[in-house]
Amino acid sequence: MSLIEVIQSGNYELIDVREPMELEMDGNIDGAKNIPLGEVEDRKEEILSIEKPVILFCRSGNRSGKALEYLNGQGLKDGYNGGGWAELKAVLESNQGTF
Repeated sequence: MSLIEVIQSGNYELIDVREPMELEMDGNIDGAKNIPLGEVEDRKEEILSIEKPVILFCRSGNRSGKALEYLNGQGLKDGYNGGGWAELKAVLESNQGTF
């Protein structure tokens, strides 16, 4: 499935890998779990135990790409790089009416 198909399915978990300070300064996406990139390794079991597609995102897509690469190497089967949070939020909001 593509990222858009996952979003349209409505069945996914959002993980924001930005630092908590960035969420306060820039904003966030409702319902997203904040697991900063530096904590991904320590919290990998928590992430790998999620039983639906995981969409990772950050400010630009760079850190979420690194997190996804690491998690894929640890056995994550259904992970997606959602890219930057502002763009992802716009996509999520534009898909709200399609369910």
